Amino acid sequence: MSARRPDSLNPLFAQLETLAGVGPKTAKALGGLNVTRPRDLLFTLPNSVIDRRRRDTVQGVAAGEVATVEVTVLHHSKPSRKGLPHRVTVEDSALAFQIVFFRGAPDWIAKQLPEGARRLVSGKIEFYDGQVQMPHPDHILPPDEAGTLPKFEPVYPLTAGVTQKLMAKAVKAARSQVPDLPEWIDHNLSAREGWPSFAKALEQAHEPISESEVALTAPARQRLAYDELFAHQVTLALARAKVRRAKGTVNVGDGALRRTVLGALPYAPTKAQTRAVEAIEADMADTHRMNRLLMGDVGSGKTLVALMALLIAVEAGGQGVMMAPTEILARQHLEGLRPFAEEAGVVLELLTGRDTGRDRKAKLAALARGDIQILVGTHAVFQEDVTFADLRLAIIDEQHRFGVAQRMSLAQKGEGVDVLVMTATPIPRSLSLAHYGDMDVSILDEKPPGRQPIKTALSSVERLDEVVAHLRRATQDGRQAYWVCPLVEESEVMDLVSAETRFKALRAALGEGVVGLVHGQMAAEEKDRTMARFASGEIAVLVATTVIEVGVNVPNASIMVIERAEHFGLAQLHQLRGRVGRGDVASTCLLLYQPPLTESGRRRLEILRDSEDGFRIAEEDLMMRGAGDVLGTAQSGLPRFRVADLERQSALMALAQSDARALLASDPDLTSERGAAVRTFLWLMGKDEAFRLISVG
Repeated sequence: MSARRPDSLNPLFAQLETLAGVGPKTAKALGGLNVTRPRDLLFTLPNSVIDRRRRDTVQGVAAGEVATVEVTVLHHSKPSRKGLPHRVTVEDSALAFQIVFFRGAPDWIAKQLPEGARRLVSGKIEFYDGQVQMPHPDHILPPDEAGTLPKFEPVYPLTAGVTQKLMAKAVKAARSQVPDLPEWIDHNLSAREGWPSFAKALEQAHEPISESEVALTAPARQRLAYDELFAHQVTLALARAKVRRAKGTVNVGDGALRRTVLGALPYAPTKAQTRAVEAIEADMADTHRMNRLLMGDVGSGKTLVALMALLIAVEAGGQGVMMAPTEILARQHLEGLRPFAEEAGVVLELLTGRDTGRDRKAKLAALARGDIQILVGTHAVFQEDVTFADLRLAIIDEQHRFGVAQRMSLAQKGEGVDVLVMTATPIPRSLSLAHYGDMDVSILDEKPPGRQPIKTALSSVERLDEVVAHLRRATQDGRQAYWVCPLVEESEVMDLVSAETRFKALRAALGEGVVGLVHGQMAAEEKDRTMARFASGEIAVLVATTVIEVGVNVPNASIMVIERAEHFGLAQLHQLRGRVGRGDVASTCLLLYQPPLTESGRRRLEILRDSEDGFRIAEEDLMMRGAGDVLGTAQSGLPRFRVADLERQSALMALAQSDARALLASDPDLTSERGAAVRTFLWLMGKDEAFRLISVG
């Protein structure tokens, strides 16, 4: 089968100027709606409708409502001087009222509404001095053309230079280019859901005959949303199939190292950890390469699962590597893994950008000989001269901090390397399916025994002195605290307190040597030195920016103060809170805000106060801020859907994923009758990359 777009679809991918009524100026303006091709107009749906059903009279119509009535034009009152409106008195079956023009040439108005003529007028009703008037009607038609006015007029999203009239005309022209297409949705699914055909769905979506037909739940809208999600999931499923086709190494261990480590643990793994390890073990024993995402809330025990996976690679006679985005995090992984590695007699090493000269050379030689069994590292691991004797598993922590090319280059440092990606940022189900749909996903949704609940409280910055006094008493009792600020330096534009300023103020209040400072603009060595002093208890209070958001582990730290908390995202606040509650002391998180709070600001902080469940918090964050803000669309690679709403249609996304995977399991090369229809559909949806992933054709 040809990997070329069918000719019948080409008009939909032509220049916008090929559409009737669209010139270069309009085509450029449509770019403001992210419309660059005729097919984009098909999926730019009206967001509401105007009820233009005819009525006998405007009598009883409320101000602001639209009325459509047939009238007789009685007479014109032209303005006596400049700046006054042109008024036209008309009469319907029960009432005389005025049509008012604040602009418009008198000749044009006279031509539109000649005295004595009958006209159908439609527009918004207003009251002036107790009199009914209709300023600038949207439509003025002779009665014999009344049939051209829809009963319900679609209202499209607009941008500068594009009117409703122009938009409706452009959409109509684009729809006329849609060829007769074979059905790509499974017949049983569309029958069960009550979805119309694609052509019918377009008609109903663009020509709604009631308010309910523009709702998210309308069958036509659901169908078109599903089409978008299905195209995305088929493409992801093809990418997943390609990874799975790539030959992997069968990694089967005897379990000896894992038994040693589990025997040394002071607690039993959670059910979620056990499930994740079993899934990873099955993946690694397969002939296909593993491509799995391990998603866990703060403190859910991802490190233990990662260690078990690394030990499988070592038991199987190979090596494992674990990558972290920062040196602080890499060193922390090293500290977390080291006691278990020593218990099991496994050689563990760290490689960062700070390794130079002889030390680096010796490490690289040991790695190439296979003497180092597990390597923990930063971006330094990607460098060309880093070679492994037999790399079996690559673990990438907080993978959104790395580019795709970097992840792939790490997987290429061995033959058929299994890949495990970890994130401590809980992502709502719909987003994880959209973002990681090509991967198999394991979720850690339980906390290991011994994790202390964290008490979260809200307080105004006006009570800052009380907070500092409380902190002084706590540090004198041997407790440690984080104090997080939103900026590094004072900004003239924003009144947020900076980390530098807060550090100086707390040092003055609590004493020299008690307070430390870390932020992203410091040199790595200085940052690590301060972190080490905090971890050892030499420093009682660490003032920081969000550099400590992910992964920092100081069990004795039991107080988290977040200043100007209303400026942080929910997920970020949850991550920061997770830095405490790691020891056996009761922990507190204090959210300091600047009053007055906006309604959404207060809602965000209250959600955090009332829940420690990262997945629930992520869902709330999605509902409040939208998909792009939760993942950060710029670097997330999240597709922009025109019809589908990820916040409210997560069930459709899950359905699309299972449908796409089932289709490719039975028809991997899309050569069946439905497969051929899906190929045409993928071209229609602009999923050209899908054809590079199909193994045949």
